[in-house]
Amino acid sequence: MDTRIHDISGVFRQGPADSVGAALAREHPADIAAALEELAPDLAWQTLRQAPRARQARVFGYLDHEFQTLLATITPRADLAAIVMEMHADERADLYKELSDQQRDALMPALAQAEREDIRRLAAYEEGTAGALMTSDYAALPPGLSATEALTVLRREAPDKETIYRTYVIDADRALIGSVRLQDLIAAPARARVADIMETETHAVHVDDEAAEAARRIAHYDMLALPVVDAENRLVGIITHDDALDVMEAEATEDFYLASTVTGLETGLGAATISMLYRARIVWLMLLVFGNIFSGAGIAHFEDTIAAHLPLMFFLPILIASGGNAGSQSATLMIRALATGEIRLSDWGRVLGRELVVAILLGLSMAAAISVIGVFRGGPDIALVIALSMILIVIVGSLIGMLLPFLLSRVNLDPATASTPLVTSIADATGVLIYFSIARAILSLP
Repeated sequence: MDTRIHDISGVFRQGPADSVGAALAREHPADIAAALEELAPDLAWQTLRQAPRARQARVFGYLDHEFQTLLATITPRADLAAIVMEMHADERADLYKELSDQQRDALMPALAQAEREDIRRLAAYEEGTAGALMTSDYAALPPGLSATEALTVLRREAPDKETIYRTYVIDADRALIGSVRLQDLIAAPARARVADIMETETHAVHVDDEAAEAARRIAHYDMLALPVVDAENRLVGIITHDDALDVMEAEATEDFYLASTVTGLETGLGAATISMLYRARIVWLMLLVFGNIFSGAGIAHFEDTIAAHLPLMFFLPILIASGGNAGSQSATLMIRALATGEIRLSDWGRVLGRELVVAILLGLSMAAAISVIGVFRGGPDIALVIALSMILIVIVGSLIGMLLPFLLSRVNLDPATASTPLVTSIADATGVLIYFSIARAILSLP
């Protein structure tokens, strides 16, 4: 745990009331939330309740969803309702989705009608879509206002909006027609119309688009917020850069898990139970166990060759590991390139040719290094077997690592599933067959 967070948590545990109050007022809400999560829920609520209501809402929004749910269980309904009313629209919708039906039924009557309707609308969107990620706390202007009038509107609305640095321009039917930067409004002549200042390209996404696509668009265009529209192009919300960052972090975490064949883990390692960790790992490990049987079967098939030339076994782990390593490198590069959009499925021919050249160069370099040892361990014939095997095994392993993500993408599966263990297992079995086939062919010659 961060030393600063530990110190704040210590103040909350043992500090006098004035120290606790000072920490709640002084520290950043994100640091306060992290410190509260180190406390028992009862103590965390007793600490948080000492802050002003608006401060409580800001801290609550930074809490982990699981801890939010725990606090919601023990927080009096009136206090929880007051906090929820102060939270950003997307944060309270996320909290609502985490609550049980009983907790929802207790909370909703205590909220104002506008907040109830907003929560239900935002919570109705399917998880993983732009609609589920967006907030309704955005600023909007009609195109006919002057710059001075627009600034007056924004000055009035600013306290309740997530951002006013970019304001969205809508017509009488709430259709999105453009956006305007705050700095452009400030710099414009007082009587200039919003319609004359605004930018018409908004890069908006649809409510049903993937949240990951919205996050990528925000990163690509370096935007503070991205507008979200419905089927009629009406503005229904915005996605802010901080929420996009959360999505990208979640995507990266999922890819890391898939790269190690860990699937279905919905929480971080710290919050995961033994049962969750077991279920997330056992399926692929069992499949890979049976997959590796092919390597054993290949070795068994060449028992006579091995018995006649025992030095071959010394080089088996080296060759097999080299093929798996080369394949893992290739798969990692390809998975990342596909995830970022740097490489598309239509590029497979160009990428295949380049990977083949690189794999040949890698194989030749590694063969030159290992064949020297082969001469000392088994003579020129063994060295030749090892060199040829190394070249072919590295080439095949690299091509497997490159092609598998493409094939998975082609059938609409996550290319990250072409993980290191999977590529390694396939490369291992293939490498065994290549190695001993070459050995049998060369060493059986007169």
